[in-house]
Amino acid sequence: MTAAKPTLSVITVVYNNVKDIERTMLSVLNQTYPNIEYLLIDGGSTDGTKDIIYKYKSRLAQFISEPDKGIYDAMNKGLALATGNYVLFMNSGDELYASDTVAEVFDTASSADIYYGETEMYNEKWESLGQRRHCSPENFNWKSFRYGMSISHQAIYVKRSLAAPFDLRYKYSADIDWIIKAAKKASSIVNTHIYVAKYLVGGMSKKKHLASLKERFRIFTKYYGLVPNLINHIFISFNLVQYYFRHGKTND
Repeated sequence: MTAAKPTLSVITVVYNNVKDIERTMLSVLNQTYPNIEYLLIDGGSTDGTKDIIYKYKSRLAQFISEPDKGIYDAMNKGLALATGNYVLFMNSGDELYASDTVAEVFDTASSADIYYGETEMYNEKWESLGQRRHCSPENFNWKSFRYGMSISHQAIYVKRSLAAPFDLRYKYSADIDWIIKAAKKASSIVNTHIYVAKYLVGGMSKKKHLASLKERFRIFTKYYGLVPNLINHIFISFNLVQYYFRHGKTND
Protein backbone atom coordinates (compact mmCIF):
# COMPACT_ATOMS: atom_id res chain seq x y z
CA MET A 1 0.00 0.00 0.00
CA THR A 2 1.43 3.37 -1.03
CA ALA A 3 1.98 5.83 1.82
CA ALA A 4 -0.05 9.02 1.66
CA LYS A 5 1.81 12.00 0.28
CA PRO A 6 2.51 14.65 2.93
CA THR A 7 0.85 18.05 2.75
CA LEU A 8 3.13 21.06 2.31
CA SER A 9 2.07 24.43 3.66
CA VAL A 10 3.68 27.13 1.51
CA ILE A 11 3.60 30.56 3.14
CA THR A 12 4.16 33.74 1.15
CA VAL A 13 4.45 37.07 2.94
CA VAL A 14 4.21 40.29 0.95
CA TYR A 15 3.89 44.03 1.36
CA ASN A 16 3.55 46.43 -1.61
CA ASN A 17 5.26 44.19 -4.16
CA VAL A 18 2.90 44.38 -7.13
CA LYS A 19 5.87 43.81 -9.47
CA ASP A 20 6.76 40.32 -8.25
CA ILE A 21 3.85 38.78 -6.33
CA GLU A 22 2.14 37.09 -9.30
CA ARG A 23 5.36 35.42 -10.43
CA THR A 24 5.88 33.99 -6.94
CA MET A 25 2.26 32.85 -6.62
CA LEU A 26 2.24 31.10 -9.99
CA SER A 27 5.42 29.19 -9.12
CA VAL A 28 3.46 27.68 -6.21
CA LEU A 29 0.04 27.35 -7.82
CA ASN A 30 1.47 25.63 -10.91
CA GLN A 31 3.20 22.84 -8.96
CA THR A 32 2.45 19.31 -10.13
CA TYR A 33 2.43 18.09 -6.53
CA PRO A 34 -1.19 17.66 -5.38
CA ASN A 35 -1.01 18.27 -1.62
CA ILE A 36 -0.10 21.93 -1.25
CA GLU A 37 -1.80 24.33 1.16
CA TYR A 38 -1.00 27.88 0.04
CA LEU A 39 -1.21 30.74 2.55
CA LEU A 40 -0.82 34.43 1.58
CA ILE A 41 -0.03 36.93 4.33
CA ASP A 42 -0.20 40.53 3.12
CA GLY A 43 0.83 43.45 5.32
CA GLY A 44 -1.97 45.72 4.10
CA SER A 45 -0.58 46.58 0.66
CA THR A 46 -1.81 49.74 -1.10
CA ASP A 47 -0.02 49.44 -4.48
CA GLY A 48 -2.28 46.93 -6.27
CA THR A 49 -0.70 43.80 -4.77
CA LYS A 50 -4.02 42.78 -3.21
CA ASP A 51 -5.79 43.04 -6.59
CA ILE A 52 -3.41 40.46 -8.02
CA ILE A 53 -3.83 38.17 -5.00
CA TYR A 54 -7.62 38.36 -5.31
CA LYS A 55 -7.35 36.92 -8.85
CA TYR A 56 -6.22 33.65 -7.28
CA LYS A 57 -8.09 33.85 -3.95
CA SER A 58 -10.18 30.74 -4.65
CA ARG A 59 -6.97 28.70 -4.90
CA LEU A 60 -5.59 29.89 -1.56
CA ALA A 61 -6.10 28.05 1.71
CA GLN A 62 -5.74 31.30 3.68
CA PHE A 63 -5.44 34.98 2.78
CA ILE A 64 -4.87 37.72 5.35
CA SER A 65 -4.34 41.41 4.60
CA GLU A 66 -3.61 43.55 7.66
CA PRO A 67 -0.75 45.59 9.14
CA ASP A 68 1.98 43.63 10.87
CA LYS A 69 5.08 44.28 12.96
CA GLY A 70 7.54 43.25 10.28
CA ILE A 71 8.36 40.30 8.05
CA TYR A 72 8.83 37.75 10.83
CA ASP A 73 5.57 38.75 12.52
CA ALA A 74 3.86 38.12 9.17
CA MET A 75 5.64 34.77 8.84
CA ASN A 76 4.47 33.83 12.33
CA LYS A 77 0.88 34.57 11.30
CA GLY A 78 1.26 32.16 8.40
CA LEU A 79 2.87 29.53 10.59
CA ALA A 80 0.02 29.75 13.10
CA LEU A 81 -2.54 29.12 10.31
CA ALA A 82 -0.63 26.31 8.59
CA THR A 83 -2.01 22.78 8.93
CA GLY A 84 0.36 20.85 6.61
CA ASN A 85 2.89 18.21 7.58
CA TYR A 86 5.69 20.49 6.37
CA VAL A 87 6.16 24.24 6.00
CA LEU A 88 8.05 26.24 3.39
CA PHE A 89 8.44 30.03 3.28
CA MET A 90 8.44 31.43 -0.26
CA ASN A 91 8.43 35.21 0.11
CA SER A 92 7.24 37.59 -2.60
CA GLY A 93 9.89 37.86 -5.31
CA ASP A 94 11.19 34.31 -4.87
CA GLU A 95 10.08 31.18 -6.71
CA LEU A 96 9.98 27.44 -6.47
CA TYR A 97 12.63 26.32 -8.93
CA ALA A 98 10.42 24.36 -11.36
CA SER A 99 6.85 23.12 -11.62
CA ASP A 100 7.84 19.66 -10.35
CA THR A 101 10.15 20.85 -7.55
CA VAL A 102 7.91 19.91 -4.61
CA ALA A 103 7.23 16.47 -6.10
CA GLU A 104 10.97 15.91 -6.57
CA VAL A 105 11.76 17.00 -3.02
CA PHE A 106 9.37 14.50 -1.46
CA ASP A 107 10.47 11.75 -3.85
CA THR A 108 14.02 11.85 -2.47
CA ALA A 109 13.04 10.21 0.84
CA SER A 110 9.97 9.54 2.94
CA SER A 111 9.13 11.15 6.29
CA ALA A 112 12.33 13.16 6.80
CA ASP A 113 12.24 15.90 9.43
CA ILE A 114 13.90 18.37 7.06
CA TYR A 115 14.55 18.45 3.30
CA TYR A 116 16.89 20.99 1.71
CA GLY A 117 18.49 21.88 -1.59
CA GLU A 118 20.29 24.52 -3.63
CA THR A 119 19.22 28.08 -4.45
CA GLU A 120 19.81 30.06 -7.64
CA MET A 121 20.03 33.83 -7.26
CA TYR A 122 18.39 36.41 -9.53
CA ASN A 123 18.65 40.19 -9.89
CA GLU A 124 15.82 42.74 -10.25
CA LYS A 125 15.63 42.09 -14.02
CA TRP A 126 15.18 38.40 -13.21
CA GLU A 127 18.55 37.53 -14.70
CA SER A 128 20.37 34.60 -13.12
CA LEU A 129 23.37 35.38 -10.92
CA GLY A 130 24.14 31.70 -10.47
CA GLN A 131 24.41 29.62 -7.35
CA ARG A 132 24.75 31.21 -3.91
CA ARG A 133 28.29 31.62 -2.62
CA HIS A 134 27.35 29.38 0.30
CA CYS A 135 26.67 26.01 -1.33
CA SER A 136 24.43 23.65 0.58
CA PRO A 137 26.52 21.28 2.72
CA GLU A 138 26.50 17.61 1.76
CA ASN A 139 25.30 16.80 5.28
CA PHE A 140 23.45 19.47 7.23
CA ASN A 141 22.96 19.81 10.97
CA TRP A 142 22.51 22.67 13.43
CA LYS A 143 26.26 23.35 13.48
CA SER A 144 26.47 23.79 9.70
CA PHE A 145 25.82 27.55 9.81
CA ARG A 146 28.99 28.29 11.80
CA TYR A 147 30.73 29.42 8.59
CA GLY A 148 27.69 31.24 7.22
CA MET A 149 24.05 30.61 6.28
CA SER A 150 24.62 27.73 3.85
CA ILE A 151 20.90 27.09 3.20
CA SER A 152 18.41 29.86 2.46
CA HIS A 153 14.98 29.69 4.06
CA GLN A 154 13.38 29.35 0.59
CA ALA A 155 15.26 26.07 0.15
CA ILE A 156 14.37 24.24 3.35
CA TYR A 157 11.24 22.18 4.05
CA VAL A 158 10.69 21.74 7.78
CA LYS A 159 8.29 19.35 9.48
CA ARG A 160 5.68 21.62 11.05
CA SER A 161 5.90 19.86 14.42
CA LEU A 162 9.52 21.07 14.65
CA ALA A 163 8.80 24.65 13.54
CA ALA A 164 8.81 27.12 16.42
CA PRO A 165 7.60 30.70 15.93
CA PHE A 166 10.21 33.17 14.69
CA ASP A 167 11.92 35.09 17.48
CA LEU A 168 10.75 38.68 16.99
CA ARG A 169 13.76 40.03 18.89
CA TYR A 170 15.57 39.60 15.57
CA LYS A 171 14.40 41.98 12.85
CA TYR A 172 16.62 40.85 9.95
CA SER A 173 18.02 37.37 10.64
CA ALA A 174 15.36 35.51 12.61
CA ASP A 175 15.25 32.91 9.82
CA ILE A 176 18.78 31.79 10.75
CA ASP A 177 17.76 31.31 14.38
CA TRP A 178 14.58 29.50 13.23
CA ILE A 179 16.44 27.02 11.01
CA ILE A 180 19.05 26.25 13.66
CA LYS A 181 16.32 25.58 16.25
CA ALA A 182 14.53 23.20 13.89
CA ALA A 183 17.76 21.43 12.94
CA LYS A 184 18.63 20.88 16.61
CA LYS A 185 15.34 18.98 17.03
CA ALA A 186 15.56 17.04 13.76
CA SER A 187 16.64 13.41 13.66
CA SER A 188 16.57 12.95 9.86
CA ILE A 189 17.73 15.66 7.44
CA VAL A 190 17.79 14.93 3.71
CA ASN A 191 19.87 16.65 1.04
CA THR A 192 17.76 16.54 -2.15
CA HIS A 193 20.80 17.35 -4.34
CA ILE A 194 18.64 19.52 -6.59
CA TYR A 195 17.93 23.22 -7.09
CA VAL A 196 14.72 23.92 -5.21
CA ALA A 197 14.38 27.73 -5.15
CA LYS A 198 15.04 30.95 -7.05
CA TYR A 199 15.92 33.88 -4.81
CA LEU A 200 15.50 37.57 -5.65
CA VAL A 201 18.47 39.46 -4.21
CA GLY A 202 18.08 42.74 -2.37
CA GLY A 203 15.70 41.85 0.45
CA MET A 204 15.57 43.47 3.88
CA SER A 205 18.74 41.75 5.08
CA LYS A 206 20.59 43.38 2.14
CA LYS A 207 19.05 46.83 2.60
CA LYS A 208 19.97 46.72 6.30
CA HIS A 209 23.15 44.77 5.71
CA LEU A 210 25.20 45.95 8.70
CA ALA A 211 22.32 45.48 11.15
CA SER A 212 21.70 42.05 9.65
CA LEU A 213 25.36 41.05 10.07
CA LYS A 214 25.30 42.15 13.71
CA GLU A 215 22.22 40.03 14.34
CA ARG A 216 23.80 37.04 12.64
CA PHE A 217 26.87 37.41 14.85
CA ARG A 218 24.65 37.46 17.96
CA ILE A 219 22.78 34.37 16.81
CA PHE A 220 25.92 32.43 15.95
CA THR A 221 27.47 33.40 19.28
CA LYS A 222 24.36 32.14 21.10
CA TYR A 223 24.65 28.70 19.51
CA TYR A 224 28.36 28.27 18.87
CA GLY A 225 30.03 30.37 21.59
CA LEU A 226 31.84 33.72 21.35
CA VAL A 227 35.43 32.51 20.84
CA PRO A 228 34.58 29.83 18.25
CA ASN A 229 32.38 32.38 16.47
CA LEU A 230 35.20 34.93 16.33
CA ILE A 231 37.54 32.28 14.90
CA ASN A 232 34.90 31.12 12.42
CA HIS A 233 34.45 34.71 11.21
CA ILE A 234 38.11 34.85 10.24
CA PHE A 235 37.41 31.95 7.87
CA ILE A 236 34.14 33.57 6.71
CA SER A 237 35.97 36.82 5.87
CA PHE A 238 38.79 35.00 4.10
CA ASN A 239 36.37 32.95 1.99
CA LEU A 240 34.33 36.07 1.13
CA VAL A 241 37.40 37.99 -0.09
CA GLN A 242 38.66 34.96 -2.02
CA TYR A 243 35.26 34.48 -3.70
CA TYR A 244 35.01 38.18 -4.59
CA PHE A 245 38.42 38.24 -6.26
CA ARG A 246 37.55 35.14 -8.27
CA HIS A 247 34.03 36.16 -9.33
CA GLY A 248 33.77 39.95 -8.82
CA LYS A 249 30.65 39.52 -6.67
CA THR A 250 29.73 38.01 -3.32
CA ASN A 251 26.49 36.14 -4.21
CA ASP A 252 25.26 36.05 -0.63
